[in-house]
Amino acid sequence: MNTFWNTWHSRVLALLRIIVGFLIFWHGTQKLLGYPPAENLHGELSNLLLMAGILEFFGGILLFVGLFTRWTAFVLSGMMAVAYCMVFIGKSFLPIVNGGELAALYCFVYFYIFFAGGGAWSIDNYIAAKKGI
Repeated sequence: MNTFWNTWHSRVLALLRIIVGFLIFWHGTQKLLGYPPAENLHGELSNLLLMAGILEFFGGILLFVGLFTRWTAFVLSGMMAVAYCMVFIGKSFLPIVNGGELAALYCFVYFYIFFAGGGAWSIDNYIAAKKGI
């Protein structure tokens, strides 16, 4: 049974990385390109939202393909921690009450990816295999 878990662990990790990369990418496109339209984003973005949009857009792409995966996940994890503290924690400590569940979840998923790596289907994994690491 351990062979099953060992075989699929890296593949499921890669799937998680691909999905969260895809999802965060669209948060970035909302901020930077206005697509898909967001009800709470109108007019000119503040510098903070602009920086978040850039990190989400390019970080989403890097995570999706699995390039610089660990460091991208580390930066995105920190960004989500800051977002949680700045936007949600003032309303209430509990994410279920303050509406920050998604930010908290993203924060810890990215933190996990920082430690776990990109998984089987990543450019990082391909480069490591080519170098014999």
